[in-house]
This record gives sequence, structure tokens and C-alpha cells, in this order.
Amino acid sequence: MSKEEAVALVMGDIRSAPPLVRIHSQCLTGDVFHSLRCDCRLQLELALRMISEAGAGILIYEQQEGRGIGLMPKLRAYELQDQGLDTVEANLELGFEADCREFELPGEILRLMGVEAVRLITNNPDKVAALERAGIRVAERVSAEVPTQDTFEQYLRVKQEKLGHIFESAVPNPANR
Repeated sequence: MSKEEAVALVMGDIRSAPPLVRIHSQCLTGDVFHSLRCDCRLQLELALRMISEAGAGILIYEQQEGRGIGLMPKLRAYELQDQGLDTVEANLELGFEADCREFELPGEILRLMGVEAVRLITNNPDKVAALERAGIRVAERVSAEVPTQDTFEQYLRVKQEKLGHIFESAVPNPANR
């Protein structure tokens, strides 16, 4: 396994109160090329907007492409998705876990910055648990929910049903329309 890397962008006073924090996994296809398969870019933009409006916060951008499987396997997973598999099934078909990411590095980064508690922008309970295990108190989980688009409804439903992601509103099911 390659060494995990991350970049931390910091804005404002992050120590007087628990800052807004987003742990964002790299998504070249979404973040850079604006793929419509996922909500990654929209979540990144939401988090940056929230941090900017708050005047303080931290974006930890991790190099864990494709839920940690890497770019080329992610592109192979896209091919399997085009054949009818969902994102979890595609990862499993390729011999990976549903989600191979680890979130220990963000806890280390926050400890090095002297941050003991955060308001974490996420829908992923695994990120909350990982920070808590690292000794960082999650004072609040702030929703990273973005408006659903037809192109990634199925993706969100899989995140909710198979990976336990938390959504405030129901993810639409095209089969029920």
C-alpha cells in the first residue's frame, strides 16, 4: 500500500472554537473534470463555501482516489458500472473492499495543528468514527448533502444503503417515480 498523502488548507482562527472541517478524498474525475457520476465536486464546493462563510475552517484533501483504490482501478470500476454494477459491486468485482479508504491521517494533521474538536462536514459516519478514535472530538456533524442530480441518484442511494451514509432527505428512487 502506498503512503497516504494530504494537503490541509486552513482559513482563519481554527483554535478559539471547533472549526468547520472537511475531509475530502481526491476525485480527479469529479473535482477536476466535473464528472456527473458523483457528488464529489459539489461537496467540495459546498465545504469551501461553508468554510469561507464561517471565516474559519480546514479542508483536508486526501489522495485516496476512488474510495482508496486509485485512479486506474476507478476507471475500470466505471466500465463495470456502465455494465450495470453499482459502485460497491464494481469495487468488489475488482477485488477491493467496498471502501478502501483510511482516515487516520486527518486525525494526525488536526492534532499537529492543535485542534482538539471539530464541526465535521460529512455524510460519512466512518469519518466521524475515525476522528473520534484519533482523539479528535466531533462536536457536530454538519451535513455535506448537495442537491441530487439524476446522473448520480443511484450513486447516492448506494452510499446510503450499502455504506451507511447519512442523508437528511430521502434519496430519490427513479423506480418509484
